[in-house]
Amino acid sequence: MFARTERLTLRPGWSEDAPALLAAIGHEVVARNLSRVPWPYTLADAEAFLTNWQGDARPTFLIFAHDGGRCALIGGIGIGPLRDVPHMLGYWLTPSAWGRGYATEAGRAALDIAATLGIGRVEAGHYIDNPASGAVLRRLGFAPTGTRSTIHSRGRGMTVETIDYAIDLSARRLAPRLAA
Repeated sequence: MFARTERLTLRPGWSEDAPALLAAIGHEVVARNLSRVPWPYTLADAEAFLTNWQGDARPTFLIFAHDGGRCALIGGIGIGPLRDVPHMLGYWLTPSAWGRGYATEAGRAALDIAATLGIGRVEAGHYIDNPASGAVLRRLGFAPTGTRSTIHSRGRGMTVETIDYAIDLSARRLAPRLAA
Protein backbone atom coordinates (compact mmCIF):
# COMPACT_ATOMS: atom_id res chain seq x y z
CA MET A 1 0.00 0.00 0.00
CA PHE A 2 1.04 3.53 -0.76
CA ALA A 3 -0.51 6.91 0.01
CA ARG A 4 0.29 10.33 -1.33
CA THR A 5 -0.74 13.56 0.40
CA GLU A 6 0.05 17.15 -0.49
CA ARG A 7 3.54 17.00 1.07
CA LEU A 8 4.12 13.33 1.88
CA THR A 9 4.45 9.85 0.44
CA LEU A 10 3.63 6.93 2.73
CA ARG A 11 5.00 3.61 1.57
CA PRO A 12 6.31 0.30 2.89
CA GLY A 13 9.93 0.12 3.96
CA TRP A 14 12.48 -1.54 1.70
CA SER A 15 15.85 -2.99 2.64
CA GLU A 16 17.69 -0.13 0.93
CA ASP A 17 15.95 2.30 3.33
CA ALA A 18 18.01 1.03 6.29
CA PRO A 19 20.63 3.85 6.35
CA ALA A 20 17.96 6.56 5.99
CA LEU A 21 15.82 4.87 8.63
CA LEU A 22 18.76 4.82 11.05
CA ALA A 23 19.44 8.51 10.38
CA ALA A 24 15.79 9.46 10.93
CA ILE A 25 14.93 7.37 14.00
CA GLY A 26 18.39 7.19 15.58
CA HIS A 27 17.78 9.98 18.08
CA GLU A 28 17.30 9.36 21.78
CA VAL A 29 14.47 11.93 21.85
CA VAL A 30 12.62 9.78 19.29
CA ALA A 31 13.33 6.35 20.79
CA ARG A 32 12.35 7.42 24.29
CA ASN A 33 8.76 8.08 23.16
CA LEU A 34 8.29 4.69 21.47
CA SER A 35 7.59 1.31 23.02
CA ARG A 36 9.30 -1.02 20.54
CA VAL A 37 12.39 0.94 19.48
CA PRO A 38 15.60 0.24 21.39
CA TRP A 39 18.13 2.86 22.36
CA PRO A 40 20.71 3.08 21.02
CA TYR A 41 19.25 2.22 17.61
CA THR A 42 21.69 0.62 15.18
CA LEU A 43 21.90 -0.16 11.48
CA ALA A 44 21.30 -3.82 12.40
CA ASP A 45 18.04 -2.76 14.13
CA ALA A 46 16.95 -0.87 11.00
CA GLU A 47 17.82 -3.82 8.75
CA ALA A 48 15.96 -6.28 11.00
CA PHE A 49 12.91 -4.02 11.14
CA LEU A 50 12.79 -3.71 7.36
CA THR A 51 13.35 -7.45 6.84
CA ASN A 52 10.44 -8.25 9.16
CA TRP A 53 8.23 -5.82 7.23
CA GLN A 54 8.14 -7.96 4.08
CA GLY A 55 4.64 -9.26 3.46
CA ASP A 56 2.99 -7.11 6.16
CA ALA A 57 -0.48 -6.21 4.83
CA ARG A 58 -1.37 -3.84 7.67
CA PRO A 59 -1.50 -0.07 7.05
CA THR A 60 2.11 0.53 8.09
CA PHE A 61 4.37 3.01 6.31
CA LEU A 62 7.55 4.98 6.26
CA ILE A 63 6.86 8.69 5.82
CA PHE A 64 8.74 10.63 3.14
CA ALA A 65 8.50 14.43 2.83
CA HIS A 66 8.78 16.25 -0.48
CA ASP A 67 10.78 19.37 0.37
CA GLY A 68 12.66 21.47 -2.12
CA GLY A 69 12.43 18.88 -4.87
CA ARG A 70 13.87 16.04 -2.80
CA CYS A 71 12.17 13.16 -1.02
CA ALA A 72 13.50 12.41 2.48
CA LEU A 73 12.52 9.78 5.04
CA ILE A 74 11.19 11.68 8.05
CA GLY A 75 9.22 9.11 10.05
CA GLY A 76 6.98 6.13 10.30
CA ILE A 77 3.32 5.45 10.99
CA GLY A 78 1.23 2.34 11.30
CA ILE A 79 -1.88 0.69 12.63
CA GLY A 80 -1.43 -2.79 14.05
CA PRO A 81 -1.68 -4.94 17.13
CA LEU A 82 -0.08 -3.97 20.42
CA ARG A 83 -0.66 -6.06 23.52
CA ASP A 84 -4.39 -6.89 23.51
CA VAL A 85 -5.39 -4.03 21.17
CA PRO A 86 -5.88 -5.18 17.55
CA HIS A 87 -5.65 -1.74 15.93
CA MET A 88 -3.24 0.64 17.66
CA LEU A 89 -1.93 3.75 15.89
CA GLY A 90 1.74 4.48 16.37
CA TYR A 91 3.92 7.07 14.73
CA TRP A 92 7.20 8.91 15.03
CA LEU A 93 8.99 11.74 13.26
CA THR A 94 12.64 12.69 13.14
CA PRO A 95 13.28 15.85 15.20
CA SER A 96 13.90 18.11 12.19
CA ALA A 97 10.32 17.33 11.04
CA TRP A 98 8.62 18.22 14.33
CA GLY A 99 6.14 21.09 14.44
CA ARG A 100 5.41 21.13 10.70
CA GLY A 101 2.08 19.26 10.67
CA TYR A 102 3.52 16.10 9.12
CA ALA A 103 2.23 13.76 11.85
CA THR A 104 -1.31 15.02 11.40
CA GLU A 105 -1.09 14.80 7.60
CA ALA A 106 0.31 11.27 7.71
CA GLY A 107 -2.18 10.27 10.40
CA ARG A 108 -5.15 11.35 8.29
CA ALA A 109 -3.90 9.30 5.36
CA ALA A 110 -3.28 6.21 7.52
CA LEU A 111 -6.72 6.47 9.15
CA ASP A 112 -8.40 6.87 5.75
CA ILE A 113 -6.68 3.69 4.57
CA ALA A 114 -7.67 1.86 7.77
CA ALA A 115 -11.31 2.90 7.27
CA THR A 116 -11.19 1.72 3.66
CA LEU A 117 -9.87 -1.64 4.91
CA GLY A 118 -12.89 -1.93 7.22
CA ILE A 119 -11.12 -1.18 10.49
CA GLY A 120 -13.79 0.36 12.72
CA ARG A 121 -11.98 1.38 15.89
CA VAL A 122 -8.40 2.50 16.32
CA GLU A 123 -6.77 3.15 19.66
CA ALA A 124 -3.68 5.19 20.48
CA GLY A 125 -1.87 6.60 23.45
CA HIS A 126 0.93 8.90 24.40
CA TYR A 127 3.35 8.96 27.29
CA ILE A 128 2.23 11.41 29.94
CA ASP A 129 5.39 13.45 29.46
CA ASN A 130 4.77 13.80 25.68
CA PRO A 131 1.74 16.11 25.41
CA ALA A 132 2.62 17.09 21.81
CA SER A 133 1.64 13.59 20.72
CA GLY A 134 -1.70 14.01 22.48
CA ALA A 135 -2.29 17.22 20.53
CA VAL A 136 -1.70 15.32 17.26
CA LEU A 137 -4.15 12.60 18.31
CA ARG A 138 -6.84 15.16 19.15
CA ARG A 139 -6.31 16.93 15.77
CA LEU A 140 -6.87 13.54 14.12
CA GLY A 141 -10.22 13.17 15.91
CA PHE A 142 -9.15 10.79 18.68
CA ALA A 143 -10.90 11.27 22.00
CA PRO A 144 -9.41 10.47 25.40
CA THR A 145 -10.94 7.27 26.80
CA GLY A 146 -10.57 8.47 30.37
CA THR A 147 -8.14 5.65 31.13
CA ARG A 148 -4.43 5.39 31.57
CA SER A 149 -2.25 2.37 31.08
CA THR A 150 1.39 1.45 31.29
CA ILE A 151 3.72 0.05 28.66
CA HIS A 152 7.37 -0.85 28.62
CA SER A 153 9.49 1.55 26.57
CA ARG A 154 12.55 -0.16 25.11
CA GLY A 155 14.05 3.27 24.42
CA ARG A 156 13.78 4.26 28.08
CA GLY A 157 14.32 0.80 29.49
CA MET A 158 11.39 1.22 31.85
CA THR A 159 7.61 1.14 32.17
CA VAL A 160 5.89 4.41 31.27
CA GLU A 161 2.37 5.65 31.96
CA THR A 162 0.22 6.51 28.92
CA ILE A 163 -2.96 8.47 28.33
CA ASP A 164 -5.30 6.38 26.16
CA TYR A 165 -7.34 7.54 23.16
CA ALA A 166 -9.69 5.98 20.60
CA ILE A 167 -11.44 6.90 17.37
CA ASP A 168 -14.40 5.29 15.58
CA LEU A 169 -13.75 5.14 11.84
CA SER A 170 -17.14 3.75 10.78
CA ALA A 171 -18.37 7.16 9.53
CA ARG A 172 -15.13 7.61 7.59
CA ARG A 173 -15.54 4.55 5.39
CA LEU A 174 -15.63 5.37 1.74
CA ALA A 175 -18.85 4.47 -0.06
CA PRO A 176 -18.39 1.75 -2.67
CA ARG A 177 -18.14 3.08 -6.18
CA LEU A 178 -20.52 1.60 -8.73
CA ALA A 179 -19.30 0.88 -12.22
CA ALA A 180 -21.22 2.68 -14.95
